[in-house]
Amino acid sequence: MVEKSLDCKLAEIHANPNSKTFILADAKDADMAFGIRSGGVSPESYHGELRFRSIAEYREMMRQVTRQAAVDIMLMSASSNEILTIRERLFDNSPVTPAVRTNDTTDIHIARHGIYVNEFSRPFRTTTIDHAQCGKYECAPSERGMGANLGLYSVTFNNHHERDLETLKAFKAFRLEAEEKGFRYFLEIFDPNVDIGLSPDKLGEFVNDMITRSLAGVTEAGRPLFLKMVYHGPKAMEELVHYDPHLIVGILGGSAGTTYDAFKLIHEARKYGARVALFGRKINNAEHQLAFVRFLRLIVDGAISPEEAVPAYHAVLQGMGIKPRRSLEDDLALTSGIMSYGGSGTAIVDMSRRAGSVGEKTTSASPATSDGTPSRALSPSAEPDWSRMTPQEKLAYNQRERDRIFG
Repeated sequence: MVEKSLDCKLAEIHANPNSKTFILADAKDADMAFGIRSGGVSPESYHGELRFRSIAEYREMMRQVTRQAAVDIMLMSASSNEILTIRERLFDNSPVTPAVRTNDTTDIHIARHGIYVNEFSRPFRTTTIDHAQCGKYECAPSERGMGANLGLYSVTFNNHHERDLETLKAFKAFRLEAEEKGFRYFLEIFDPNVDIGLSPDKLGEFVNDMITRSLAGVTEAGRPLFLKMVYHGPKAMEELVHYDPHLIVGILGGSAGTTYDAFKLIHEARKYGARVALFGRKINNAEHQLAFVRFLRLIVDGAISPEEAVPAYHAVLQGMGIKPRRSLEDDLALTSGIMSYGGSGTAIVDMSRRAGSVGEKTTSASPATSDGTPSRALSPSAEPDWSRMTPQEKLAYNQRERDRIFG
């Protein structure tokens, strides 16, 4: 078995809480929420109708992103995990760790014409830990390593004593089962999916307190590896990271938005203490997922800024003959971030502290390789010390590499 990058990075972060190492996950568990629309819009054109990728096409993208190995975690539904992890053994010789969404609370029952997302979230679990680990109701001890041994468990706190108590009881039952079966998990905390009467500037404080209060009575054996939550801005992120440096904080991506929305979000969150990002729709709706993921990795590794990455990504698309969904000017816009799974929560992203404006930094990107990955000029394995380079030096370096490689 190949050593998993997730385990190496978790060990490094705990050994040095100031470490800048960053965990990146592709959240391809949308079939647990969106049904037919899970795979995103099909890239093929159908006259007079909108058609979505099939589940088979969705799983093929999971294979491609896993083989690229720019992410550390591939999050899937239990049914996808059964096919890719248990049957195909996709992750046996990969540094990527497979993970399964272990519960599907009612606020992610996002059916077309449905109303569930507008009602108080209720706990529910379609799958079981055994089904994640071995694909059936009850695993023998020797079978628990067949599938995924990492899961996402989500909670939604709505400031309602009956509903939140129900949520906490279900979470406790899951924790105890996970501890009994040696199953690791990370905790997703959605923003309230109904109006609880809090202004956006107070929402981060409410969520932070609910997280730390809920975990205060949980010993190490039952604690999550890390968190996945809405990014509520620098103040809320710094507060949570400062409270417990060993509580590794990660962000969720939310709706697709512009390319700059995604790149700036992951950059800002990392800057203020996040060490994990799980992006689903932002990756799934990209024009070319492998190229998009590669730029996310370059940003969190400090190789390129979001302002440089957007035009570079467009240049890669141009090199592959792919028409972007937006013009470069429109794709450099920062729109309001809707970060909850059902699209009802708003994240506050404070851009007043960023250095420079969108238009101040641009760069040239080298053409892409055949699999859509940016060429060697944008590859972390062949980089100089980007953190010490000015934008002009980065531009000159990329141009030299392009000319050297492609003539």
